[in-house]
Amino acid sequence: MSPPLIKVQNLKKYFPVKAGVFQKTVANVRAVDDISFEIQLGETLSLVGESGCGKTTAGKSMINLIRPTSGKVLLNTNQNDEKNSCVDVAAFGKAKRKQIRRELQIIFQNPYNSLNPRMTVGQMLKELLRFHHIAKTTAEARDRIQEILNVVGLQPSDVDKYPHEFSGGQRQRIGIARALLLEPKLIVCDEPVSALDVSIQAQIINLLIKLRRELNLTYLFIAHDLAVVRHISERVAVMYLGKIVEIAPKQALYSKPIHPYTEALLSAVPIPDPDIVCRRIILPGEAPSPMNLPPGCRFRSRCSLAKKICAEQEPELTPRGHGHFAACHVC
Repeated sequence: MSPPLIKVQNLKKYFPVKAGVFQKTVANVRAVDDISFEIQLGETLSLVGESGCGKTTAGKSMINLIRPTSGKVLLNTNQNDEKNSCVDVAAFGKAKRKQIRRELQIIFQNPYNSLNPRMTVGQMLKELLRFHHIAKTTAEARDRIQEILNVVGLQPSDVDKYPHEFSGGQRQRIGIARALLLEPKLIVCDEPVSALDVSIQAQIINLLIKLRRELNLTYLFIAHDLAVVRHISERVAVMYLGKIVEIAPKQALYSKPIHPYTEALLSAVPIPDPDIVCRRIILPGEAPSPMNLPPGCRFRSRCSLAKKICAEQEPELTPRGHGHFAACHVC
């Protein structure tokens, strides 16, 4: 197997909680707490979990949109290089981020807030080309912008329109065009269809699959809709309170989940067949606060299989065969 395009090692992102007159740090919200995974070139890895589990923070930390607290994000800058030349994106300061920004892009969740309402589509996209010194002339920039709009299913004439003149699905296509414009190696898709109607969701997902196949793109797809994830992914990683509790190829995870939390998530996926009776797993209680995590397994307070060791020792993500990993003492 060729070396991965990107390798995340022990990534952490803590947000300090300050109090008092002198704003002293009294605690930390451990949004992302020591996660590791790899993504191959041309692969889609999905990151799923409940709201607040750290999915978006992990994605933004990977591309240095949020400065990680610690850990490494190793990007293979040349897949054809036998020496596997990697750079640590997490270690880049502000001056060096521009060098790697073209390689790592993001599609934001909300197509209504992620576009500048005071700029036309052409002005927004031209600003990217100017900042990265890609287009030498105005005509060259306009041709490039019209070409990328055509790729995502918009009209070349849309270049002179403002965001309010588009529907939600069309705005998300503009967000995809903005991510593609710099020809990145990795695109973080931060719940790109959660704010759209169901019919439009299918169009955007199919567009992302088409673009990945034609342009050999690599995705980190962040979502909580496991039906959508099943359609677009090769592998799936499940997060709970800042930790990855299970990661596996799509078919293995959906057919034989190991972690109790993964089983509960999958039981919530609706099946459009009235003859099939679904056994819904309802997790008791609430998730602990990421500011005051319990010792041992952080899922044990909601797990029906929890034993004494679960309260004493935090489980590690261990291999279970055929690329399947899980962090559980009893499964």
